[in-house]
Amino acid sequence: MVLDIRHKQIAGVQNMLQFNAAASTLKKDDEIYKVLVLDHFTKGIIGPLLKLSDLRKQGVTLVLDLENQRESIPDVPAVYFVQATEVTISAISRDIASGLYDTFHLNFALACPRPLLETLASNTVASQCVQRIAKVYDQYLSFVALEAGLFSLGLPDMYVQLNDPQAQDTQIEGAVHTIVDGLFSTLVTLGTVPIIKSPKGGAAQHVATALDARLREHLKSRSNLFSESAAGLTISRPLLCLFDRNFELSVMLQHVWTYKPLVHDVLGMHANSITIEAKAEPSQLPGTSSKKRYEVGDGDFFWESNGSAQFPEMAGNVDVQLKQYQEAVADLNRRTGSNVDPTADPNELMQSNTRNLMSAISSLPQLTERKKTIDKHTNMATALLRQIQARALKQYWDREEDCLHGKPDLAAIETLLQASEGSATDKLRLVLVWLLTTEHLPGDADMNRLQSSLATAGADTTAVAYLRRMRSMKLTGGGVRGSASQAALDGLGASGLGSQSHLLSWADRTFGQGLTTITKGG
Repeated sequence: MVLDIRHKQIAGVQNMLQFNAAASTLKKDDEIYKVLVLDHFTKGIIGPLLKLSDLRKQGVTLVLDLENQRESIPDVPAVYFVQATEVTISAISRDIASGLYDTFHLNFALACPRPLLETLASNTVASQCVQRIAKVYDQYLSFVALEAGLFSLGLPDMYVQLNDPQAQDTQIEGAVHTIVDGLFSTLVTLGTVPIIKSPKGGAAQHVATALDARLREHLKSRSNLFSESAAGLTISRPLLCLFDRNFELSVMLQHVWTYKPLVHDVLGMHANSITIEAKAEPSQLPGTSSKKRYEVGDGDFFWESNGSAQFPEMAGNVDVQLKQYQEAVADLNRRTGSNVDPTADPNELMQSNTRNLMSAISSLPQLTERKKTIDKHTNMATALLRQIQARALKQYWDREEDCLHGKPDLAAIETLLQASEGSATDKLRLVLVWLLTTEHLPGDADMNRLQSSLATAGADTTAVAYLRRMRSMKLTGGGVRGSASQAALDGLGASGLGSQSHLLSWADRTFGQGLTTITKGG
């Protein structure tokens, strides 16, 4: 079963932009121009999915921000795609009352609660403008699909909310409810009901239980959101495994050496977008620089084929692609050149030149796009190389790999902490990875030396004290078996296991032996 969540979400958004009409009822000549109104959250959903040119193809002439002041366009229908909150309901009510647009097609990223719907209804009745509301839909698109097999719920502070020792039960319940809403949206978009598994104890089991209850309650109705999808009713169902972040906390701290993770970590990639410093243009003053914004993702052949390559291999592939492009251009020039054989038949020569010219014209757009992609990744690789050299990232990656493979070199770690290379955050991450993966809880003498080096480098050592306390309480799944997943991790080797070893060992115990063998090609 192939589940392309990005393709599914794009289809859902496009259907929304066509006023939620069935594809079979749409005609090519029935293009209706419209305005798209978004809030801050839904802008983050649409941004990675569709460019402005893609929105134009769907008849969208303007993309407007709900929070900003907007001018009246009374003859154009408006498609609203927003979160259902008191603030957005109030803003929509004001827009409808003032007749800002011709008709209003209201789409909520999640199901709009009944009290908010009643508020919207009473507001529009009071202003005598109910007829302006064309449709109201719950879209269940409350997530960000970045790749075919990668999505985010867009909840950057969720780890803190779930692990804050001062958090109230109501706050944790609210955080779990938000996660369940997002996961339910992804399942509705995919049109499938999975088998849900999680380690016992902790937030993961709480989320799994709540999501299972939500699905069971929803499926009781015949006209449920999965009834129109054959995928949700087939015998073959996907497996959804949920884990606490503490199950393998070192993953989000360790340095990386492969292309995609490096771009995320070093260049600050967000929602498939990167902004880097570029060389000054000839028209700029010497010593100045400009920022360039790049998009990666669908249609980027180099990103897709080299995302998992280590940095040296990726850099070599950039050169290979550049040479192939140069060879293609040289071949194109030869085929359309002015070298003429005087003995050749004039008619055949003209036909040959015409064919070559037609071929050149048809291949030019492809070559142009290919060159843009190569230039983009050349600039990205250059920006990465500058950071790698300035911060000695390869050394940090080497030391952390030693820790993850059960061979930590504390002396080498201390030497690196005292070196000038690397930021304070780099040094802090190295110590945290060592702390999470070392076999036994470190003694006071080792910790004092490391914390002293971190303080000298300007790092905040609060996180070190926090993780040391978590390890002492066995609440992490790194070097020690955490109580949050004790049953799942029982019997695992204690130190140096990478993420894959932890996950596969848990999966083998949960579903039976064999998954590890399959993934290793055995």
